[in-house]
Amino acid sequence: MNDPQSSAAPDRLAVLDRWIADHFDEEVEFLRTLVRKPTDTPPGDNAPHAALTAVLLRDLQLPVQKVPVPAERVQAQGMESITNLIVRHTFGEGGPTIALNAHGDVVPPGEGWTRSPYGADVVDGKLYGRAAAVSKSDFATYTYALLALKASGLPLQGTVELHFTYDEEFGGELGPGWLLQQGLTQPDLLIAAGFSYQVVTAHNGCLQLEVTLTGKSSHAAYPDTGVDALQAANKLLTALYAHNDVLRQRRSAVPGITHPYLNVGWIQGGTNTNVVPGKVILKMDRRMIPEEDAAQVEEELSGLIGATMARCDGVRCKVRRLLLAHALKPLPGHEVLAQALQRHGEQVFGEPIPTSGTPLYTDVRLYGAAGVPAVIYGAGPRTVLESNAKRADEHLVLDDLQGATRVVARALADLLQPATPA
Repeated sequence: MNDPQSSAAPDRLAVLDRWIADHFDEEVEFLRTLVRKPTDTPPGDNAPHAALTAVLLRDLQLPVQKVPVPAERVQAQGMESITNLIVRHTFGEGGPTIALNAHGDVVPPGEGWTRSPYGADVVDGKLYGRAAAVSKSDFATYTYALLALKASGLPLQGTVELHFTYDEEFGGELGPGWLLQQGLTQPDLLIAAGFSYQVVTAHNGCLQLEVTLTGKSSHAAYPDTGVDALQAANKLLTALYAHNDVLRQRRSAVPGITHPYLNVGWIQGGTNTNVVPGKVILKMDRRMIPEEDAAQVEEELSGLIGATMARCDGVRCKVRRLLLAHALKPLPGHEVLAQALQRHGEQVFGEPIPTSGTPLYTDVRLYGAAGVPAVIYGAGPRTVLESNAKRADEHLVLDDLQGATRVVARALADLLQPATPA
């Protein structure tokens, strides 16, 4: 591994910066093409986008390995199709293997857009569209950073891999998780798609549960002949939201992360206005700070649900786990990534670039679980909220795209420098 304090000389940096500036219009068009191809998840029919991306990468003289996930596995996860992509370029023998991961799947656009979510319109220096910021932007960032290194002629040692995956919205097990499980990659370090100027080194975990409450339907004129599942759900909601008062007292020591919290994001029930509801389904999201133990969190939450429903006569309760995403914790070795990105981020953007945690959860945790030191960094605004990521009018400031591409290329040039003989 290279000395983490070393940095590419100014003339080396100028070569990279100049190539990126000269090819930036191409990079923007590359991203616009990717944004125009929908990848709404659900439904998660994402193999066509991977096919398009593979064509674009091959046109750029980058070799692409397609990794389709078996249909039965994809459908069991609630999606329609997934093909992940690996690009691998070796600069010289020895040196680290550094992977760059971004996901192409996105939440559906929703309402409230003032521009087409798949128009990829460029207005006042901003590119609008679903996934323009998170995280098709980093398909472009990482691709053009690699191309800049290839074109630079710099003496480098090591390998750069691009991992473009399509399962982040459903947890990542069939995205990065599939690549790692199948033994298709074993990187030494990882940079994953970003959403702010900060270098993110830790993130929350997430437990999602589905709770089905079953009572007995009856005519609203004869409510005593039924068992109202919605009234039971009301009691459960009261208990769950009151639990947030307890969670607020559990503080994280990681900057950028405050405390755990619980959200009920989806409710379905009843059959008609004149019928006592016989069935209600709730889906909830419990964010876990890095200091928490996932098994204990699930036991605590299941216990709260069970104790509450025990007081609701005649209502059956079924709890099903939808997702368990462990927190990302910094692993030894991530420092070389963070320091290189911070150093060049400050030079490019003209302001200090801090490290922090984020209350979001990502599929980067899967690399961490495999023992790969990882950080999160890429194109994005100063905060994720500024980009409207996952909201209407999501957009990316194009200056940020060019800046992030420069930062990533420079950092990789540092990390891939040949070792200085002792």
